[in-house]
Amino acid sequence: MPLMRLQKYLSSAGFCSRRKGEEYIKEGLVKVNGITILELGTKVDPQNDRIEVNGTLVQANQKPVYIALNKPKEYVTSCDHHGEKIVLDLINIPERIYPVGRLDKDSTGLLLLTNDGRLHHRLSHPSFDHEKEYEVIVASHITDGALRSLEKGLPVMGTKTRPAKIKRLSSKRFRIILKEGRNRQIRRMVGKVGGRVIGLKRIRISNIKLGRLSEGSWRYLREREKDGLLKTL
Repeated sequence: MPLMRLQKYLSSAGFCSRRKGEEYIKEGLVKVNGITILELGTKVDPQNDRIEVNGTLVQANQKPVYIALNKPKEYVTSCDHHGEKIVLDLINIPERIYPVGRLDKDSTGLLLLTNDGRLHHRLSHPSFDHEKEYEVIVASHITDGALRSLEKGLPVMGTKTRPAKIKRLSSKRFRIILKEGRNRQIRRMVGKVGGRVIGLKRIRISNIKLGRLSEGSWRYLREREKDGLLKTL
């Protein structure tokens, strides 16, 4: 296969438009064989070069795979983490897939995995407004005032969190819907109002629900679920 301009390859692989590919290159988000590329005229060998956009491997001509997993505790959301159990240990398929976003080691619930680079990028990037819903259990009674503070937003890691939707389930349990996903965000937010999270489970990402999928089990997304996600691209 002949060499191809990098932005053309990103487009032909279905990852993004050629113009968007140029933006990614200018922003320093594209690597070829581990080296950040900043020149738009750079050519690549699609068969032999490893091309990544913001950490996501871009592969052309592959069968897209979309999987929902109910992540148990003690598993790390990573493709490789020495000495730790990783989520890919739970899924035995021939295709190479990647987790979309993260769930803390101590958290459980819905995790999506795919080899579709476009979808991976869209769902992982904080600017795309995809809802994520969680069930939260705290160590002691959480007041209505504290829940209102969580809902309005709190200063976490230098910036204020975006407004959230909250529904109380009991004295120590509530559901929260976020449109962002900073590192250990819910745990940090609850800590800001004097609480401590002892249980955290993600039950929905966009239109995909965890449902009755048992912990440690996985399934392929249904056609209507895939269609709903892919409409966001």
